[in-house]
Amino acid sequence: MPLTPRPFRSRRLRAALLAAAAASVVAAALPAPVPLGIGDPLFPHLGNPGYDVLAYDIGLTYPGENDKPMEAVTTIDAVATDALERINLDFARGTVHGVDVNGRPAAFAGADEDLVITPQESVSAGERLRITVRHTSDPNAASDGGWVRTSDGLVMANQADAAHRVFPCNDHPSDKAFFTFHVNAPADVTVVANGLPIGHERQGSRVVSSYRVSHPMATELAQISIGHSAVLHREGPHGLPIRDVVPAADRAKLEPWLRKTPGQIEWMERQVGAYPFETYGVLIAGASTGFELETQTLTLFERSLFLRPEFPEWYVDSIMVHELTHHWFGDSVSPRAWSDLWLNEGHATWYEARYAEEFGKRSMERRMREAYTQSDGWRAAGGPPAAPRPAGPGQKIGIFRPIVYDGSALVLYALREEIGTRAFERLERRWVRDHRDSTASSADFVALASEIAGRDLSGFFKAWLYGEKTPPMPGHRDWRSAPPRPAGPAHPAHRARPAHPAAHH
Repeated sequence: MPLTPRPFRSRRLRAALLAAAAASVVAAALPAPVPLGIGDPLFPHLGNPGYDVLAYDIGLTYPGENDKPMEAVTTIDAVATDALERINLDFARGTVHGVDVNGRPAAFAGADEDLVITPQESVSAGERLRITVRHTSDPNAASDGGWVRTSDGLVMANQADAAHRVFPCNDHPSDKAFFTFHVNAPADVTVVANGLPIGHERQGSRVVSSYRVSHPMATELAQISIGHSAVLHREGPHGLPIRDVVPAADRAKLEPWLRKTPGQIEWMERQVGAYPFETYGVLIAGASTGFELETQTLTLFERSLFLRPEFPEWYVDSIMVHELTHHWFGDSVSPRAWSDLWLNEGHATWYEARYAEEFGKRSMERRMREAYTQSDGWRAAGGPPAAPRPAGPGQKIGIFRPIVYDGSALVLYALREEIGTRAFERLERRWVRDHRDSTASSADFVALASEIAGRDLSGFFKAWLYGEKTPPMPGHRDWRSAPPRPAGPAHPAHRARPAHPAAHH
């Protein structure tokens, strides 16, 4: 028989409904939600003003198939830096079910690639915030980054602006935070994420795997691997735990490459100092991405890099070192703006080339001379190293041009020639030590280089980092740059490896 309506029995339920209604009234009184940004020259709508994220806690439920949306809960702990009536998060390609701010329901709406939240009460500067978003995370929804579907599961590739296609966040490297991940998956699925495991809880036929990072991390470096993988453990320098995540069927084929990692870390430590994180590892994915990615403590590589016979050993070794180098330059010391990308990629290319010279007999000077020949063309096509042009519509990873790879390593080569090898090596060590777990800019690098050199280098850097033409190379006045020509593909260490890598000397 039909039920007779009854008054609300729960004061908490009544209060929640009244609060939601009040939030709707407040939202109606404010202007329409709009996307915001922090004004990054290359990605003006990325990031959001008014708060600083302290930590993310991301929970995902993997259904067992990599082509279905996952239910997710993202909790963000932050502190307001300004008074706010609304809170903007970067989020796209998912459905939002509900939002709470400090435990109270909040109104929300989408605006382009922002999730705009209206809390029941305005937020004061200095106030602590806990924002909980219940949403989906869809591996099918994005063709421009975020989740990557592999042959047996999923991995993330969030650089440069795609973390918000996976989870709500302040998606800019200037706002680093701590991360915790919880992934509920079938028991036969292996889950590994950034950092170290903090728990594996069996729940019937499923397991919740939890990981936490010990150092702040940029959103673009987040990584979760879900699949039928083997996890291989070994020890690195000073007892550093190393764990590699590889397709189970390929573990024997890949072992000759994986066992090189401890020695590569030792080599990098001799160059710039101690490895900056709590663990390291190689994540090899059965997917065709066309790039490798320095996701923090768990570097993403394509399976084909290690198994294609046309790639010589020295080349694969140097690419492994390129991505490892990023853990000092780019991960531990993150760019304050995306125009500081040259500091990431220039340094990774620099140590890649030095490793190839030492162990692969590939001349560094010859490579830099060839880069000098092409540098004016690279500048004409994409802008100078520290003032790159934005990527074209639909080509957001287009900022990864040759000028930020060999073109930026060329700046470091010129600097070493200008100030001498000993001063250059002191600069490198000081840079990663002084800015560890933080962000830094091109101006910071110029200031530190000038301090160590004992003279003002601003004029030198202005020409090399911002000039339309490549300056004369110190110590090599006979080097000449060729007339500009159309730019080629991005450097193999990050984007679109060429068919014949041995052409890079």
